Amino acid sequence: MYRGSWLLVVLPLLVCALSVARPAPLAAPALPPAFDGGTALALAKELARDYPNRSPGSPGATGAERWLATQLAPYGFRPLAERFTARVPGIGRVRLVNLVTVAEGRSGGTIVVLAHRDDTGLGEGANDNASGTGALIELARAYANSRNAATPQVKPAHTLVFLSTDGGTLGALGASHFLRHSQWARRILAVVVLDGIASPSPARLEIGGDRSRSPSRVLVETAAVRVEEQTGVAPGRTSALGQLVDLAFPYTLYEQGPFVGRGIPAVTLTTLGDRPPGGPGDTRERLDGVRLAQLGRAAQLLIGSLDQSGDLARGRSTYIFLGARLVRGWALQLALVAAAVPFLATAVDLFARCRRRGVRLGAAFRAYRRRLGFWLFLGGLFELFALFGAWPGGVARPINPDSSSAVHWPILGLVLFGLVASAGWLFARELLRPRRPATGSEELAGHTAALLTLGMLTLLAVSTNVFSLVFLLPSLHAWLWLPQLRGRPAGTRLVVFLAGLLGPLLLVTSFAVRFGLGIDALWYVGALVAVGYVPLPTVVLALAWAAAGAQLAALAAGRYAAYPLGAERPPRGPARELVRRVILTILGIRSRRRAAIARRRALQR
Repeated sequence: MYRGSWLLVVLPLLVCALSVARPAPLAAPALPPAFDGGTALALAKELARDYPNRSPGSPGATGAERWLATQLAPYGFRPLAERFTARVPGIGRVRLVNLVTVAEGRSGGTIVVLAHRDDTGLGEGANDNASGTGALIELARAYANSRNAATPQVKPAHTLVFLSTDGGTLGALGASHFLRHSQWARRILAVVVLDGIASPSPARLEIGGDRSRSPSRVLVETAAVRVEEQTGVAPGRTSALGQLVDLAFPYTLYEQGPFVGRGIPAVTLTTLGDRPPGGPGDTRERLDGVRLAQLGRAAQLLIGSLDQSGDLARGRSTYIFLGARLVRGWALQLALVAAAVPFLATAVDLFARCRRRGVRLGAAFRAYRRRLGFWLFLGGLFELFALFGAWPGGVARPINPDSSSAVHWPILGLVLFGLVASAGWLFARELLRPRRPATGSEELAGHTAALLTLGMLTLLAVSTNVFSLVFLLPSLHAWLWLPQLRGRPAGTRLVVFLAGLLGPLLLVTSFAVRFGLGIDALWYVGALVAVGYVPLPTVVLALAWAAAGAQLAALAAGRYAAYPLGAERPPRGPARELVRRVILTILGIRSRRRAAIARRRALQR
């Protein structure tokens, strides 16, 4: 049945192949770009020289705010300051300021051009992101409101908002605040983000969102074409596997993320990687004026294409780019669901066979319930420690990988957490430890209960985020074979069990490699849970999956015991037995001390 049901996956894969398409870009604007790369480069160097430390809340951030207003004044712009505060993990409450500059258009629709002006404070922040700020000022110059400006005024068809955000290095705090509170956010048609556009590296497009969505295909293709026209090379993107992981676990360090998560077309032009570097090496001397001019002109042409076109498609569409072409998200979702069908069919058949043979599953499900209770206890304990400040706390946004909260493990908190968790396990284990060898029927019931639970989790994952199946499928298909390996060597069972952990390993490896976190990726994911970036339903599903894995691990190791019947249970419950053991241990320690004291006194006599 398992092998035969794989034939059902062929049709969805064929549909995926037929859904491959290449969207058509918007037409280029009639006017050539007037972007002055030399001016933008000079502005970027001036900002990096005068205010190298522009970390949010610092004096340099205040100076950069005044500097930007001064640079825009000759063009007749008076930026509107949107002030707000946010609680940042590892830093505390910080004051931030967005500067909004508006060029009124003939229609009510709004195109946002965005660049954050803050940096990490570890270097000059020349490329990340004085380069984007300099380009933002130069782009605004083309739409000057002053009659005395060096260039004639251009009246756009749509209203253009030139947004200089604060907190861009702290999880796109400024972009997120603008989207939730600004009066201009309700009419956004598209967003163009400039971030780190002056390094010699090839140009890239960032399209990931905070939720499992993708921006307008037309916007992304238009941006790619405009960049290729200026650089001569098609811009790079995150790999297909990386895009799939980003849809399964939505995460990005760039400021298009909040907009894409809301279904607003947004794209980031950059020369940086998945993790923007913000260390001491980001200096003025390393700025590439040629690349800055190329991407500045590409951004100006992209704005022109958007301005002369109609509305872009908005919504919850998803896709994955394969080179210059893309595979539609609904086809990938269909293939992922079909890949789970062989497991679901076999697990249901296993349940039916147990019913026909009179194998009782009640004790196995009670054993799983016991394990689930322990894992939920761990989740609640983790949240309790977060409430008391043991873990990083703050706004539910991505944490800067360069911050102390991302890489400094709270050793004391983890040790205390481990001690309390161990005590909880001793309590839960009392009814799960083997008192006699499990029979074949009991082991089969334990496998069936765990596999049926995984089937339920699969259906819940489909109802929340189908792409998350990419983390679940390895465990489904690997652990399904464990009942067939009961008579095989323990090493074989261990290898099959470990193969089921490839899904979570894929997520951790993505953070470790793509974002340069290494072994700190383990703690970083925990920190995202602590600040609330990972939704609570996702955490609960992960804990339920871990409980099923724990039951199958006990079976693979030969340490499984069915939940004891009334006659098999000890006379005292787990709580009373735990208290009894603690008291006996204390009394034993005291008696040994008294005996030692008595022996010393006898020797002295």
